[in-house]
Amino acid sequence: MSIRPRVQMPGLRGPYNGSMLPGLEPIVARNRVPISSEVTRRLLDFLISGQIKPGERLPSERNLAESLGVGRSHVREAIKSLAVLGLIDVRQGDGTYLKRVDSPLLPLAIQWGLLLGAKQSHDLVEARSQLEMLVASLAAERRDAVALEEMRRHLEIMHTTTDHDVFVEADVAFHLQITQAAGNQSLLQIMRSIRGLLEVWISRVAHAPGTRPVTWAEHAAVFEAIQRSDPVAARRAMQAHMDGARERLRGTLGDQELPSDRTPDAPAGEA
Repeated sequence: MSIRPRVQMPGLRGPYNGSMLPGLEPIVARNRVPISSEVTRRLLDFLISGQIKPGERLPSERNLAESLGVGRSHVREAIKSLAVLGLIDVRQGDGTYLKRVDSPLLPLAIQWGLLLGAKQSHDLVEARSQLEMLVASLAAERRDAVALEEMRRHLEIMHTTTDHDVFVEADVAFHLQITQAAGNQSLLQIMRSIRGLLEVWISRVAHAPGTRPVTWAEHAAVFEAIQRSDPVAARRAMQAHMDGARERLRGTLGDQELPSDRTPDAPAGEA
């Protein structure tokens, strides 16, 4: 009979015996609380407890599932949500690493229920796509010279900068400027409220090799349609950008899939 050796797990205090992890107790199912939601919250508490430091590798999916007393599929769902929020880094073939525990998105994530599993994350991606398409079409109808100049300025920064943070800031500012040009304060407030989330997604995608020129070209197409005051073209250009951005985000998450279906085409003549 072979005996499983007791080894020290990275980021954990004390030896790990291959089953239970310190700080993670088995989950007891509660009515009306999805298991995936409870798993995500438990993992979040575990990560911010200090037992794992930024840059250290998390225990394996199997180890987490055993400690929580749940199936590995529930752990995968939780990891998807935490990865989309920029809290952990999933490296194919190398494991999952803690990036940070002080994300400004955490209060909003908990408030909005974004840590309830992949389905809710999928819904948010879909909602953002529809919102961006709407504001692009409105901006094409209502933009003025000042708004166009601001969009052009942000677009130029994206095109010329070599600094990652500057690129992300200009990208987010471009989208917010489009929303402002749409002339609807309610839509502007919604977009501003998810600015932090936009920064996380855009930053993840911008780090991937070869994505910045493609992203810039998609933004340029949106700008040109708005400049021509063509709401249908603006909506479709933004749709193409959202579809492309979603696929690039999928690429940064490896096998942690976001919906692969494209955003439904707008009806002909729809603004």
